[in-house]
Amino acid sequence: MLFNSDVFLFLFLPSVYIAFLVCARTGNRAPTVLCLFLASLFFYGWWNPVYVGLILFSITFNFTVGTQLHREDLKSAKLRNLVLAFGVGVNLGLIAYFKYGGFLTENLHWFTGAETKTSEIVLPLAISFFTFQQISFLVDSHRHQTRDYRFLDYCLYVTFFPQLIAGPIVYHREIMPQILGGAFFRNRAENLTIGLTTFIIGLGKKVMIADPLSIHAQPVFAAATTGNPMDSVSAWIGTLAYTFQLYFDFSGYSDMAIGLSRIFGLRLPINFNSPYKAVNIIEFWRRWHMTLSRFLRDYLYFPLGGNRRGRTRRYANLMVAMGLGGLWHGAAWNFVLWGVMHGIYLIVNHAWQSLLRVLGLEALTSFLLYRAAAWALTFLAVAIGWVFFRAEGLDAAFVILSGLWGGAPMAETLAWDWQAPAMIAIAAVIAFGMPNTQTWIGIKPPNDGGKSVVSKPTFSAPIPQWRPSSVMAVTLAIFWFASIYFLRGTSEFLYFQF
Repeated sequence: MLFNSDVFLFLFLPSVYIAFLVCARTGNRAPTVLCLFLASLFFYGWWNPVYVGLILFSITFNFTVGTQLHREDLKSAKLRNLVLAFGVGVNLGLIAYFKYGGFLTENLHWFTGAETKTSEIVLPLAISFFTFQQISFLVDSHRHQTRDYRFLDYCLYVTFFPQLIAGPIVYHREIMPQILGGAFFRNRAENLTIGLTTFIIGLGKKVMIADPLSIHAQPVFAAATTGNPMDSVSAWIGTLAYTFQLYFDFSGYSDMAIGLSRIFGLRLPINFNSPYKAVNIIEFWRRWHMTLSRFLRDYLYFPLGGNRRGRTRRYANLMVAMGLGGLWHGAAWNFVLWGVMHGIYLIVNHAWQSLLRVLGLEALTSFLLYRAAAWALTFLAVAIGWVFFRAEGLDAAFVILSGLWGGAPMAETLAWDWQAPAMIAIAAVIAFGMPNTQTWIGIKPPNDGGKSVVSKPTFSAPIPQWRPSSVMAVTLAIFWFASIYFLRGTSEFLYFQF
């Protein structure tokens, strides 16, 4: 079930909210939690009921292992480490089988020439997200950073439908205190107002910006799979159209997830903070898919040693984290290469900052001309990286890249009209010059020990801050009906593939 589908908007969401209100009026936490958990299971099973059993197994297994790790009488460090390794191993084994089984088999055949027979494996929806979420729970349990949670509360923490399918990747310390503290029962009118506003903005991003941009990106990347040379105009239109399509698609989904969660009284962590306004790659990864970035930081980069074991080890850790982060996005070498590219970007960025410090030129970064050039270079590097992220294989990616820097004669350009550059220009103005949703509405992230604090955007247009009012209600209603008008058919969110 998709957030932008008729069945979700006009049947599922109203029905669940009415049931939620009925349960919440009792003032009892248990029926409210149960209501949302059952609704979330129904939401997940709508796509393929078979995999409801898989997610229930994953929840039961991880809750059991996490409970054992939390036990005070389990004092043997060796035994605790073995239990943790077993728990993480089972999680990684599941994701390796379902997501990477075919990829590993194909590469084994390519390297050895051995004939292999495998049945087609259907990738369970959201396995990347709920697996990472529960691995963080196991590690935190091993560190004695969890509590004795009830099984039903843990079930809702994992399956809560606004964030289940494509994130944000939430930590137990963000959501469980809200569930245990009865956040459902407080400020329902305020939560409904802020939640609906955020959700509608996200829906508009998806159906009025991202989906129309896909019309101009898809033919370019499809043509690249033929292997024929591509002209520069088509290559740039396809690259920029996808660059903004991906941003507004995933940013729109994240807004919708945060808005839906707020409707039910819970606050999810913020996943986007105007990433295309970043003036370097380090800042970009603090703004783009923020919950994945912090997971890789907290549970991979830091355990590997982070920056505590010298510069060489630090750079190696960055490459490992980003390479695995790329592989997390998809079982294909183009995703791995994309991750490695960003690892190299980060290493160059850190090295450049070190050089500026050594030369005593750190003040240079505050000059407007320097920041403008740094921003342009950062955006260009990110856009080129998205070519590998989107292309159907490495050969297709190199066709588009060759087109960006020259390519075929203009006479061989793909068919396109004025709508393509116009849509790209509109998307660029919004992404570069407008405040993001959380800044405009004033959404605060849940407490994460200061790690989820939203940084101040680099620049944005001085538009009036959002405030509940009749004018704002009318404006939002117009935006809602416009979104419904553009809702012609249902298109998947791009991050559903991961």
